[in-house]
Amino acid sequence: MSRVFLLVIGISLSSLPFCSAQLAVGEKSVFTHADTLRGSITPERAWWDVLFYHIHVTPDFNTQIIRGTNQMTVKIVKPGRKMQIDLQDPLVIDTVYLVKSGKKKKLAFRKNGNAWYVSCPSLPVNSAQIVEIVYHGKPRAAVRPPWDGGWIWTKDKLGRPWMSVACQGLGASVWYPCKDHQSDEPDSGAMLSITVPDTLMAVGNGRLLTSTEPQNGKITYTWKVVNPINNYDIIPYIGKYQHFHVDYAGEKGNLDCDYWVLDYDLDKAKEQFKQADTMLHCFEYWMGPYPFYEDGYKLVEAPHLGMEHQSAVAYGNHFSNGYLGKDLSGTGWGLKWDFIVVHESGHEWFGNNITTNDLADMWVHESFTNYSETLYTTCQYGVEAGNDYVIGTRKNIRNDKPIIGTYGVNNEGSGDMYYKGGNMLHMIRRMLGDAGYRGLLHELNATFYHKTVTTQQIESFISQYAKKDLSKIFDQYLRTTKIPVLEYKENSSTLLSYRWTNCVKGFDMQIQVSVGGQPQQWIQPTEEWKTLNIPASQHKADDSTSLHVVSDSAGTRSPADSTNTAPNPGMERIFQVDRNFYITVKKIG
Repeated sequence: MSRVFLLVIGISLSSLPFCSAQLAVGEKSVFTHADTLRGSITPERAWWDVLFYHIHVTPDFNTQIIRGTNQMTVKIVKPGRKMQIDLQDPLVIDTVYLVKSGKKKKLAFRKNGNAWYVSCPSLPVNSAQIVEIVYHGKPRAAVRPPWDGGWIWTKDKLGRPWMSVACQGLGASVWYPCKDHQSDEPDSGAMLSITVPDTLMAVGNGRLLTSTEPQNGKITYTWKVVNPINNYDIIPYIGKYQHFHVDYAGEKGNLDCDYWVLDYDLDKAKEQFKQADTMLHCFEYWMGPYPFYEDGYKLVEAPHLGMEHQSAVAYGNHFSNGYLGKDLSGTGWGLKWDFIVVHESGHEWFGNNITTNDLADMWVHESFTNYSETLYTTCQYGVEAGNDYVIGTRKNIRNDKPIIGTYGVNNEGSGDMYYKGGNMLHMIRRMLGDAGYRGLLHELNATFYHKTVTTQQIESFISQYAKKDLSKIFDQYLRTTKIPVLEYKENSSTLLSYRWTNCVKGFDMQIQVSVGGQPQQWIQPTEEWKTLNIPASQHKADDSTSLHVVSDSAGTRSPADSTNTAPNPGMERIFQVDRNFYITVKKIG
């Protein structure tokens, strides 16, 4: 007979409305040439590096057509004559110019699906060149943003035009021409000019640089970021916005916090967005200084739930706590704070400051940011509240496929990158201790400041910082769907044996346990049986009463649960596994 105790509350099979970067690329088992063109560094991409984008877009709300230009400053890193520019159907490139000394020379180009190949003259290696692309068309309209993204054409509740874009995963090329690959951020930032009717306000990333005088009923607003930025983070917001400003005394000095909301939501926003101050305080404590002081911090009301657009975070949570009024952990703690303010802002550290080269490694964005919710809860309400929250989210884990996706084809892995990835980091925090884990986050954000990375870089860095090889933990939780099983058996009244099963070869994660009510101790099971002494105080005359395990998994104790109680509580010897470890416990014999 065996008894199995899962250190995880019930697995939900329902579809959860993941926020932030829950991408809309869909499930794929077969990949196409178009996927390779989109998801890999092709020879036509490899010879040039993006330094700066200046995008100018003019949307027409009535026709849902946009017209625009993107003047790209690029560095020539090696010889090349054919340049891949990405722009998705049904948008069309009209003209491509090479700009030198203010003069424009037309370049020939041809189309291959969503890739456009531009014929270039021989250009000196290490030189900076300007390529200007003129385009127009009716961009793909978002169906269910931010998950099924595109250009958003909608109206506010007073019937006035309200426009924006949500395009992570789908790609920035859904609305402007670019090198649409996550690994190549414009090193010197970007400028976004938005021409709109003079009755509307246009908001972009970074700081407002200029606004023109009204002309023919139009105004052009130009925004600029000076830091590297993800393609998918460059976003226009257009509507009847009003603004208020707050100064935040941060770790690097004064941080400009600016909030843009629809005029009728101004009073609600002034109250709800007070949470941004506590969020910044908690996150700077745990993860280091906000990464974009030069560009400021903004929340912008958006016509969708929310996205982590750098220095202009999209907000659509109706100025209420929770996730659309729900607690994704089921513990009650998630109703004490605004999910979008906390989660999407957490991406400024993981996702925007540290960005993965390939979509397959998106756990670096989503697992760390998911766990920032736990850190915020801990910061505001204490360690056990944070523990309850992260353990409560286990009900959302599906274990449907590995968290790491397929490389080179613009493919993400399982949505378990959120809750399972967060629980993996929670275990690593237990191993390092709070001071150690906080130090790790600070070092990660300093070492990889404004950089793109691979999962191997992040995994190796964490192991080096921890001074222990954690590679098998990453393999187990990121690359398989198996929950490791801690098997144990009672050899005698004084000896207990334990080992790992259902795990990758060499899995040896250490965990905390308590035997017989004694203080917790660390053990490091392997795939081979190891032994643990049962305290003498727990020896008893009746050896027929077997050892029982208390899993204590859900954050809410359940004394009536027969699987967690011994037949004779006064005589029991308890083998208690720390609830903070996402594992299965199984008694043998």
